[in-house]
Amino acid sequence: MITTTALTKSYHDVPVVRDVSMRCEPGTITGFLGANGAGKSTTLKMIVGLARPDRGTATIDGRPFVELPNPTRVVGMLLDASAMHPGRTGRSTLTIAARMASVHPRRVEHLLDLVGLTDAADKRVGAYSLGMRQRLGIAQALVGDPAALILDEPANGLDPEGIAWMRTLLRDFADHGGTVLLSSHLLHEVQATVDHLVVISAGAVVAAGRLDDLLASSTILVRSPDPVALTAALRAARIDYVAGPGDAFTVDAADGWVTTEVVAGIARDHHVLLTELRQAEKNGLEQLFFSLTAADATSREVAA
Repeated sequence: MITTTALTKSYHDVPVVRDVSMRCEPGTITGFLGANGAGKSTTLKMIVGLARPDRGTATIDGRPFVELPNPTRVVGMLLDASAMHPGRTGRSTLTIAARMASVHPRRVEHLLDLVGLTDAADKRVGAYSLGMRQRLGIAQALVGDPAALILDEPANGLDPEGIAWMRTLLRDFADHGGTVLLSSHLLHEVQATVDHLVVISAGAVVAAGRLDDLLASSTILVRSPDPVALTAALRAARIDYVAGPGDAFTVDAADGWVTTEVVAGIARDHHVLLTELRQAEKNGLEQLFFSLTAADATSREVAA
């Protein structure tokens, strides 16, 4: 539903986005992560036609955003919750958006109820808290009943209850066939929400794939009261390992063919008793994020 191919953008000869390619499928939520200045917002702006790429393409439902006949009926977006007229009420803001999308006005009341703003509908947006503006921005993104959502920091300003509400809303949207692309700095919330992940560092994609696959550990933990025999068995099978401390071994399973079942079979064949054999715990998203963006953080420190 949302596809980019080799998107590239520079400002004043300084590369900001470099060959960013991604594909967000219907029925999924894709998290788009990166440190400040990594190129996330510029990439999202190029997808929705607010910035012109130097090279590459971005399509939504097979077309560039500028070629969509009624964009709000295809993709809803929230890129800046503060970009609303402060003198208008929440209801009038959504009513204008509904008219522009050629949507029946009764959808406004449905959306106000959906995002929990019915009681504040007639207050001016300028009096809204940041969290309320975020809720209004999400309602505005949904006004055209789109098939896709593109959200930049949608949880910004929401309290824990609001974050849980948004997670449920997005999950329900995706479960009904919608496509969601969102950026966020709330890593724990991203881990609890998304199916797929794209990580960008210094303008380039450094990791992309299913969240579970990216977080899966590639390490197997093994223990034996006879470490000498276990060492010999692993060497004979040409399996990479790190010994110690004590009777513990760490086996590299990154190649894919080494599994706990394979290690158990090798130990059996060599008559080695094992007291522990398990996949190492999964990496956390925070650990993965910092390992992937370490070079970007270092370059910013050097530049400062």
